[in-house]
Amino acid sequence: MTNDIVALIEYYEREKQLERSRVVEALEYAFVSAYKKNVPGADRIETIRASIDLKKGKTTIYGTLSVVEDDDVVDQFNEVPLTLAKKRDEDAEVGGTVEFNITPKNFDRIAVQTAKQTMMQRLRMAEKEMLYDEFKDRAGEIVSGLVRRFEKSDVMIDLGKFEARMPQRERVVTEDYNIGDRVRCYVVEVRNDQRGPEIILSRSHPNFVRRLFEAEVTEIADRSVEIRAIAREAGYRTKISVWSEDERIDPVGACVGMRGARVKNIVRELNNEKVDIINWNDNLHDFVTDALKPARIKSIQINEEDKVINVTVEEEDLSKAIGRRGQNARLTSRLLGWDVQVRRDETQHEQFEARLHDAAHTLAEQLQVSDDVADHLYRAGGVSAEMITQMPVEYIASSIEGLDADADQILERAKEVVAQAG
Repeated sequence: MTNDIVALIEYYEREKQLERSRVVEALEYAFVSAYKKNVPGADRIETIRASIDLKKGKTTIYGTLSVVEDDDVVDQFNEVPLTLAKKRDEDAEVGGTVEFNITPKNFDRIAVQTAKQTMMQRLRMAEKEMLYDEFKDRAGEIVSGLVRRFEKSDVMIDLGKFEARMPQRERVVTEDYNIGDRVRCYVVEVRNDQRGPEIILSRSHPNFVRRLFEAEVTEIADRSVEIRAIAREAGYRTKISVWSEDERIDPVGACVGMRGARVKNIVRELNNEKVDIINWNDNLHDFVTDALKPARIKSIQINEEDKVINVTVEEEDLSKAIGRRGQNARLTSRLLGWDVQVRRDETQHEQFEARLHDAAHTLAEQLQVSDDVADHLYRAGGVSAEMITQMPVEYIASSIEGLDADADQILERAKEVVAQAG
């Protein structure tokens, strides 16, 4: 065996921390493959193994043949006559097997290049298997690594001995990554498929926020405060509901920390993603009221059968309750598992319309026109007969365009009403 193969074994044992037995096993497999490629007819031998003497640097190839009667040999590559088998092993019997040394001369020199290539493949497989063994129980943890390269939109992250993948779907759309950046990620899964073991990372997963809170908030780590639910739109906003069985503990205050120190650290890791921390409450009315802050809730109607919550807010609070791009209401729905519908309070509008209708009806009686004509005049600024007398006849005509009324007659009638009143 050549020195470069010995060096390769030592390298994988030292740097990759692979057991020597696994490295040697890979090399033995490689020499068997090399034997089959370089020796004519070797691929027809069913059972071949390689044995490596690391001290002497010598490789021996063995073939296992089935023992048959002297006149019954049909397959010379896999069968051996009893007479010849007994020369190798005195205890050989028909129906048994005997192992023969089938190593060609100068085999190490001939096969070394082929064996080296195959060995590298096997060692990479062994390295991936070791990766899987080490990481298979680490799904759900946070790890730190360096951005190594990009494969299309996926980010390949160096975790030290291993490399992991952050697929595009697990990236945060508002974040940019550069080669050499150190990033913390959530281990979504460690899969082992036909392509070998693979570590899948995420920065957009809701549980990434959960693990950050567990690491930052002592009360969550010791379970005196419990995270009941998390809803997240990565890069923009996260809502997290917390609860404590101990009445002496303020769960929201524990997560925020002194002067907001704890939540600030988390927000900094999330690149300034907005984080809302809410007290969990079994009372849906109180929970929704708290979750939709800073909007002030006018009324809440709960449809338990369809799991729908209808929330009414004042006009000025509508945008706050819905949130930017609907995030506040949408995340509240996810947090609860109910459909939260936010609507504007129409009560004031209806009251205004009623007052307007009454005023327009009074004007209609004064001018002797229909309520529809009076409504158009009122909305155009003619809130009284006196105001209408100050309107140009052209403006009156445009205000009631399409209605069965005469602008000149309306103007004259308004003047009469004002004169009578005077």
